This record gives sequence, C-alpha cells and structure tokens, in this order.
Amino acid sequence: MSTDLDRRDFLVGTAATIGAMGCQETPQAKQPPQPKAVARTTARKTHEAVQEGAETAMKQPPVTLPSVRIQPLTFPWQTPDPFLFCVHHLDRYPAGDEHMAPSVSLSGRNIGSDFSGKDGWSMYHGDTVPGFPRHPHRGFETVTVARQGHIDHSDSLGATARFGQGDAQWMTAGQGIVHAEMFPLRARDTPNTAELFQIWLNLPQKDKMVKPHFTMFWHETIPTHRLPDAEGKYTTITTVTGALDGKLTPTPPPHSWASDPKNCVAIWTIELEPGAQWMIPATELGVNRSIYFYEGQELIVAGKTLSSHSHVIVEPQYPAPLQAGPDVTKLLMLQGMPIREPIARHGPFVMNTRQELQQAYMDYQRTQFGGWPWKRNDPVHTREQGRFAIHADGRRDVPS
Repeated sequence: MSTDLDRRDFLVGTAATIGAMGCQETPQAKQPPQPKAVARTTARKTHEAVQEGAETAMKQPPVTLPSVRIQPLTFPWQTPDPFLFCVHHLDRYPAGDEHMAPSVSLSGRNIGSDFSGKDGWSMYHGDTVPGFPRHPHRGFETVTVARQGHIDHSDSLGATARFGQGDAQWMTAGQGIVHAEMFPLRARDTPNTAELFQIWLNLPQKDKMVKPHFTMFWHETIPTHRLPDAEGKYTTITTVTGALDGKLTPTPPPHSWASDPKNCVAIWTIELEPGAQWMIPATELGVNRSIYFYEGQELIVAGKTLSSHSHVIVEPQYPAPLQAGPDVTKLLMLQGMPIREPIARHGPFVMNTRQELQQAYMDYQRTQFGGWPWKRNDPVHTREQGRFAIHADGRRDVPS
C-alpha cells in the first residue's frame, strides 16, 4: 500500500491532467501551423509555463475530495434514482448434460425458487436449465451485462437471442413485455461459469407506456480502456454506457433515460490491478453516483478505506480517486440524473401511482402482453448456436 504522501502526490498530479467527465463533449478545434521562429518562442514560453505551473502545484493544497457515504452491500444492491434494482450473479455451474442442464443431482434444492448458492450455484426459477423462465415487466428497462457464460433470451414479441462473454442486452419493457432469460450450460466436459449484472433503470412517466424494444450491445462495440498509473499498474474500465475519454458507447434505446446525454447515465465496470490507482472523472452536480465494491480485499475511495462488499455513494462534482488493495479489485459504477417522480412498484411492474400498478396487473391478466409464441416457458437454443439476435421485426443481428 502507498503512504499518505504517495496518495497526496497522486491526487495533485492526476488533478492536473484529468478532465471532467462531461455529459456532453465538444471536439477541440485544430490550431493552424506556426512559423518556426514563432514555434520556438512558443515552445520556450510553454516550457517556462510548465515549470512555473509545477512550482505552483507544489504550493497548492490537495485537490478537493468528494464526500463519500459507505454502507454494506445487501441483496439486491441498493440503487438510487434513476436506478431501481441491481444484482450480481456469479454461478460456478458443473458440466452440462444433453439438455444443457447441470449434470449432477438437484436434490436438496427448492426447484422453482432456488437462490441457495449450494455448491457455488443456484437454479433460480429454472427446473431443468438454470435461469428465469417466462415472466412479465412494465414501466422500466432492464440492462443485462453478461460477463461470463451465455444467456438465451426469448420474448412475447417473438424476439430471441443468445448473448454472453461481455455482451449486454438493453430492453425497454415500456407498456409491457414477457421474456425468459435462461443460462444454458454449453460445456459438456468442463465447468460452466455464469456471471452477470442485471440492472433496472426507471422510465419517466411520459415514457412508461412506450412500445417495448430491445437492442444488443455486442462486446466488440463496447469500449474498454486500459489505463496505467504512474507506477505502471493498470485499471481497466468497460463503459457499457457513458463516454470516457471521448470514446462513445453504443446507443441506448430511443426512449431510455440514458438516451439523453444531459442525464449523465453511466454503467461502468472497473477492475484495478493490485495497488493500482485511478481517478473517476467529475461529472455534473446533482447526478447520483454509486460505486459497488464486490470483489477484492480493500479499496480506498477519496481517502476512505473500505472492505469488500461495500456500497459507496460519491459526490459527483469532484474527481473520485481510487486505490486498490493487495489483490485484484472489481467494481461496478452506476450514475445518472434522478428522474424525481413518484414510484409505485410491485414485483415486475414499476409505475407512478397505485392505480397504474393495479392497471398493469389487469392488463397482463387480460392480454399477457402479446401472448407467448414459444413452445416452452424456458426456451433455449441448440448447444452449437453462437451469439445472435432476431428482433421482433425479423431483423437478424450478429456480432461483427
């Protein structure tokens, strides 16, 4: 671990080079070429200014650190507005049988609702293949980040997909959709690890009843930044949404709260090598920013030392310095401007009033949100099928 002096030097040095993570970015104008004599004079003045700036930086007090609020992680993880829900699933499944189900006995599990983690994995609501068979949603969005393994998606609009190994699916439930999310165990002779985040992002009242929509963010299109610190230790940031260093991310669905850059929505995974330092750039005042420390021994955030499985709420208007402990440290960051509207929620529906919630249940009982076009409540694709998506309009989408 670095000393307090090392951390102070890190803060002052980084503050001089890091830019704010603005919600909207403006390209820099190119400068015209200069004559050689002017260029030499400019270079000399620049060198003098850099020296003067360095001397001034030594005299400056430490940069302002954001205030942080720390609480233990619960299940599901605590999520401030505009987020509603977040879970991290990590299941180390055994080899799969001919049905891509666990090739071991399921005795002792509460099949249909198995969240036990027995032997390092759960069946969830699956009874053959693990996962979440047919279930409805209305009034919000699901963002599913599949870090390991694969997920088979099927829905009431006739859309279907297989994604995984770093892909993300962004689904706007809107006025109502029914879908299934199953975890096929494709490997026959080796264990099957499945890891994912599922995040629920609220919709404002004006968009609660938009038509359902989903889009795929193939991992080939999701920016990954591998950034060294002064000691050559690396931090890797994967930006599912929310640009970093000017690199744009895939476009969220059109009615998403994240589709407006002014809402500053960001979903980032952050992995620090042992002892690595990195600073989360500042963003707009009023944004809710949460850091979820879910793997590693120790983390320092803005001078505060945390143990693993902590939720940190950070002031957004100041850069937030991070320093990993003695092992690899993994984080999820969620941020966004709050929607600031009333919430009425129960189970799979999130509306603004109790009356709207009751209407959601009545509509689902009456229409099944379009019905279910699949033969099974827990459909999976063939073992050999690779990553793909077929949308409700018949459009086929594959990674490029």
